[in-house]
Amino acid sequence: MSTEETEVKLEFETAPFLHSLFANDARQLGYLEEVLGVRSVTRDGWILLVGPSEGVEAAKRVFGDLEQARREGSEIGPRDFRLAVDVAKRGGETGVAELGGMKLLGHRGRRPVVPKTPRQLAYLREIESRDVTFGLGPAGTGKTYLAMAMGLSMLREKRVHRVVLTRPAVEAGEALGFLPGDLQEKVAPYLRPLYDAIHDMIGAEEGQRFLEDGTIEIAPLAFMRGRTLSRSFVILDEAQNTTREQMFMALTRLGEDSRMVVTGDGSQIDLKPSVPSGLIEAERALEGIDGIGFIRFRGEDVVRHPIVGRIIEAYQHYRDERIP
Repeated sequence: MSTEETEVKLEFETAPFLHSLFANDARQLGYLEEVLGVRSVTRDGWILLVGPSEGVEAAKRVFGDLEQARREGSEIGPRDFRLAVDVAKRGGETGVAELGGMKLLGHRGRRPVVPKTPRQLAYLREIESRDVTFGLGPAGTGKTYLAMAMGLSMLREKRVHRVVLTRPAVEAGEALGFLPGDLQEKVAPYLRPLYDAIHDMIGAEEGQRFLEDGTIEIAPLAFMRGRTLSRSFVILDEAQNTTREQMFMALTRLGEDSRMVVTGDGSQIDLKPSVPSGLIEAERALEGIDGIGFIRFRGEDVVRHPIVGRIIEAYQHYRDERIP
């Protein structure tokens, strides 16, 4: 990078608008300064950027991306600001404004579901264009939540007639008949995250109505056998805990005008050591097959507390060093 310094003054119509671009938190500017090697001074409705020309140009791209996103209706949070900085540093093309262009649901006063990272955006585009999409990677990367949002959006647009959500109840060994209560009571502990996501996106009342009339069906994987699912959006969650037979069975349930999203994390298999994971086999067998897409998430895609991503990356590094 050149040592010759340059400066650029960016002006906006109001100070509140400018402040909204860095999440109304001036401390976020410290991240921009650290990553891009620039200095910044802001007052009223302007910000002065000083530093090497490459860093200043990258900082200009940051504020251009964030301004476009803001004018298109997006709220800028600390994660969005840091993403814009990271994209500008790498010279990437998928910025905050492009992420905000993909909005799912958001009706009746609810905030729309939008991808938070470029890989999440790629995931949603794969789901739109593929018959089967595998979302693989660590917890907290939005694999199931985004698939649910896409499924419910397609349901509202009448592109599918129902949404089917399933996951293996591996903790119960699929021996659900031995558990007390009716079917809903038996499977509730294993499917609770799916119910929570539905209520979060469309509300408890509408969600309950869809569940009661079968528009949304939530069931353990064992109950999928022998069925053909037509005009359906199918989500197979926690797929790392399927056996090879269960995975093959699930994938062959698809009927006319249906699509499936398979989510899982190959590092979190709860099967007995002697039982091979169906997800691992599917990943190896189906790579490159027409109509099937794979998106592999990483720690940087975790959208929970920032420390979660760092924990995941630290564990991956620690374990990789110890693989013989």
